[in-house]
Amino acid sequence: MSKYGKRFKASHNFKQDKYPTDISAEMEAKWAKDELKKIRKQLAKIQDMMYAHNRYNVLICFQGMDTAGKDSLIRELFKEFNARGVEVSSFKTPTSLELQHDFLWRHYINLPPKGKFGIFNRTHYENVLVTRVHPEYLLNENLPGIYAVDDIPKNFWNERFKQINNFEKLLTESKMIVFKFYLHLSKEEQKTRLLRRLDKGEHNWKFSPADLAERKLWDRYMACYEEAIQKTSKPNAPWHIIPADNKDIARYLVAKILLEKLSQYKDIAYPELDESIQEQLKHYRNELEKD
Repeated sequence: MSKYGKRFKASHNFKQDKYPTDISAEMEAKWAKDELKKIRKQLAKIQDMMYAHNRYNVLICFQGMDTAGKDSLIRELFKEFNARGVEVSSFKTPTSLELQHDFLWRHYINLPPKGKFGIFNRTHYENVLVTRVHPEYLLNENLPGIYAVDDIPKNFWNERFKQINNFEKLLTESKMIVFKFYLHLSKEEQKTRLLRRLDKGEHNWKFSPADLAERKLWDRYMACYEEAIQKTSKPNAPWHIIPADNKDIARYLVAKILLEKLSQYKDIAYPELDESIQEQLKHYRNELEKD
């Protein structure tokens, strides 16, 4: 277990207040930013080998409150990657087609194929977070026997946790490498970032009055995140709780955890040329040089 992987890994009795949202007192942001430049090149090399190796696929899930920095983290962390080897999926309000299927369907069809990295910007956990805070959204799924919020069975959410665990168990048993990162943001820092959206013209487009309405439900969201992480942080697919008040540090921690884990896969390597081709390399070189 890596230093950071162990420190920020969520336990089964995860409590939000036991994990920091800011560690800038022990880690300089500029240092973290400089280190990220080195690490993302190393990750890009692993990605290139993995694409050629074509045996493993990697799923990286990002969850967090609005303004937690998911978009910018993805942009900065994966900018060295070859575009052929990475796919980013963002999950917003389900479409009418998606609502005609089970809640995991739209996530399943967006999983990365072998050789690729898949990034989920918001994830299947929206179905036990946003939908739980707003249980009326569940009515759009047209589930048998649920015609009003009062019809939702008491064990409904525990069943969803079980279904998510089974989904992730299937993925990891199929040798997909799964990472789950919760960007742990303080309410105070969210306020600062929302004000920045209002004050800076180039960020105005990101602001919505709905942001303020959701912020009023902060405590409810925190309770739902806490239980979801407690119920779904498993050895095969653990949650990592990333201090997100400083974006440079958050990006570095995610990159470091990815690198340390992926570096353990010693079998990921460029495939060797077929022997028949290797024997003819000199011939092919001569042919090209004469061209």
